[in-house]
Amino acid sequence: MKNRLKNSSILALLFLITTSLSFSQAVNKPSIMVFPDDVWMNSNGYFKEVDNQGVKIMVPDYTKALLNVELGQVITNIGKMMSDRGYPLEILSQTLKSLQDAEAIKSMETSEEGNSVAVSLKDKLLSTARPHLILYVSWNVNKIGPKKSVTFSINAIDAGTNKSAGSASGTGDELIGVSMLVLLETAVLSYIDNFNAQLMTYFDEMVTKGREIILEIQVFENSPKKLNSEINEDGDELSDDIQKWMKANSVNGAGTVQTKTSTLMKITGIRIPLRSEDGSAFSADDFGTKLRKYMRKTYQLPCSSYPVGTGKTVLVIGGKSQ
Repeated sequence: MKNRLKNSSILALLFLITTSLSFSQAVNKPSIMVFPDDVWMNSNGYFKEVDNQGVKIMVPDYTKALLNVELGQVITNIGKMMSDRGYPLEILSQTLKSLQDAEAIKSMETSEEGNSVAVSLKDKLLSTARPHLILYVSWNVNKIGPKKSVTFSINAIDAGTNKSAGSASGTGDELIGVSMLVLLETAVLSYIDNFNAQLMTYFDEMVTKGREIILEIQVFENSPKKLNSEINEDGDELSDDIQKWMKANSVNGAGTVQTKTSTLMKITGIRIPLRSEDGSAFSADDFGTKLRKYMRKTYQLPCSSYPVGTGKTVLVIGGKSQ
C-alpha cells in the first residue's frame, strides 16, 4: 500500500513538473505572424494605389495576394514549422477575415470634431492580432533541367519597433519530382535552429527590458486644457504630469520626449511589461487606455485612445473618436 502511494506521488510530481515546463515554454515563446515579403508582393503584382489624405501611395494588397494558392501554402507551411517549435501563431488570413466580417477595414477614422487619422490595413491587422514578431517570407523556385531547388529568405521584425529580431536565408538541395513545399521545407530546416536561437535571444531581452512602444499625445483646439496648461501652484504643466505618469508606469522609467508643443507630444523608447499584474498580455493599447483613464479621473478631460499597430498608442485629449 505504501509503495502504491509512493508511486502515485511520484507520478503526480512528474506530471506537475511536465505541465509546468510545458506552460513555461509556451509563455516564453514570442507570438508570430507570417506575412509575404514586400519584394515578393511587388514582384507578383500585389501592390495597389490608394489615396492617403490626398497623397497617392502604393500599399500591399493582402486581400488579393491571399487568393494565391501557393502563398497560402507557404504561409501555412512556415507557420506550422514555427508552431511545432512552440511559437504561438497568429494567422494572417483569419485575422483579415475577422476584420472584414466586422466591417473594420476603412481608410480613415474621424473624430467628432472632424479630425482624422490615417490607419493602414497592416496596422489594423497587427492591432487585432498583436503578435510580438512578424516573419516576412519570400521564395523563388530554381530550375536546372529536371532538378529544382528553392531559394528563400525569412526576416523576423519586432512588430512594434520594426527592429530586426533575426533572419535566415539560403538555397535548398536540388531535387527531382518533389513539390515546391517539400523543396521549401527541406531548405528551411537547414537554417531553422539558428533562426530559432536568434528569435529567443531577442525575445529574452524583450522580457527583461520590456516591450518598446511609442506614445503620441494630440490635443484638439477646443480642449479645456493644452499640454502647456499649468496644473498647480508650482507651475507644473500637464505635459510634466504625463511624463511623471509615464515613468511610473513603464519599465525602469524608460522613455524619451522627442516632440513637445502645446498640442502635440511624442515620447519614444517607452518600455512596457509583456504582462499585466494578473498575468494577461499587456499591450501598447492597454498602456494608452490606462493613461486615458488617468486623465479622465484626474483632470475630467474627455479623451480617446487607439493603437497604431502593436508598437504605438495615440491619446487624443479634448475629443472622442467615432
